[in-house]
Amino acid sequence: MSTTRRQMMLVGAAATGALVLSACGGGTGAGNAGGDSGDGGDKATSITLMAAEYSKDNTKAFWDAFAKEYKSKYGYTLNVNVVSWDNIDQQSSTMIQNNQPPDILNLNAYASYAKDGLLYGADDVLPSEVKSDILPTFVKYGTYDGTFYGFPDLSSARALFYNTDLFAKAGISAPPTTWAELEADAQKVKATGNTGYAMPLGPEESQGEFSMWLFNNGGDWKADGKWAVNSEKNVETLTFMKKLADAGLTQSNPARTNRADAFDLFKSGKAGMVVGFSPLAGDLDKDGTVKYAVAPFPSNDGSESKTFGVTDYLMAFKKKGNQDAVKAFYELYYSKDQINTFIEKEGFLPVTTSGLEYFQKDDKLKVYLDTLPNARLTPTDDPTWDKIKLAVQQNLGGAMTGDPKAVLDKLQQTAENGG
Repeated sequence: MSTTRRQMMLVGAAATGALVLSACGGGTGAGNAGGDSGDGGDKATSITLMAAEYSKDNTKAFWDAFAKEYKSKYGYTLNVNVVSWDNIDQQSSTMIQNNQPPDILNLNAYASYAKDGLLYGADDVLPSEVKSDILPTFVKYGTYDGTFYGFPDLSSARALFYNTDLFAKAGISAPPTTWAELEADAQKVKATGNTGYAMPLGPEESQGEFSMWLFNNGGDWKADGKWAVNSEKNVETLTFMKKLADAGLTQSNPARTNRADAFDLFKSGKAGMVVGFSPLAGDLDKDGTVKYAVAPFPSNDGSESKTFGVTDYLMAFKKKGNQDAVKAFYELYYSKDQINTFIEKEGFLPVTTSGLEYFQKDDKLKVYLDTLPNARLTPTDDPTWDKIKLAVQQNLGGAMTGDPKAVLDKLQQTAENGG
């Protein structure tokens, strides 16, 4: 899988069907998959890592070098198994169902395994200095039922990309800071014969696009521990998005437009605005054909912008005798020379306070780094989220030709029924 494709999957929380297998089926038949913790019996001298392949050039090379350092520093052997994102969900799910989980699993969903009691919590395996360095927003979304299980390996965040040539042609001097300004700017860009705002509400990742909008209207997927998919704020948000589509300010048929399609439209120079992330910037810089700038996504009332963030996890399965070796793994991975090197080579964003400081050297990342500490994620701490997300991906776009409230009411019912 190409780097760009994986990066797009990360920011969309990865492929839908395989996610359901991993997150919703993970505990099935695996009631005792974790065995006992490492408090007794023989101590493990080797552990296994199943890692997702972010890029062919960097991922395996990093983990192989990491394994050598791990062996040299701690004396443990790390058996590295790098698996493509096309296969890792199915492979890991099968292993766990057969009571043979890896010691460390790099995946994008953890809560169902935490619910089934298969994982170590932070107090068991995460050095205190590591936990204190992880950004609070990732601790929050990595916490299930009061315990921190989902340890982040890297992150991504969103921002508003705009075509500076089209903005100049349309007489727009600055990016929008409110939704009213975004609507007006989209109208001006449309008058130049181009798409004002590229809106992807297709099945690839409509929950990501909607998240960016609803977070910037004071909405959320859950409120006070309960599902709030059809809240007044969320209905208002989806109704505004439909208004843009009805006015012809978006591309035709947003309901069938995937994020990759929206990116392609922007990269062709025919869209004024799109929600994007750093890998899109990398593609644009490489192509060199579209002049663009990046700004925080506007809020409805002009208040501080909120960004939609995504992370993957390095979760640890309870297996007899492996606790010390697992703790050593995290101590090494979260050291600054390891984690920041990995993130930098893969082209993503940090998950630690020290990482924020390290990446300040790259001016192009400033807009993301400024908003990352306050990033909001989809409710990955809820074991049922992946099934609900699938329903959102399949049905949210229908609001563009139907009734936004009715669509969200149906999704709310799905959420309350557990997917």
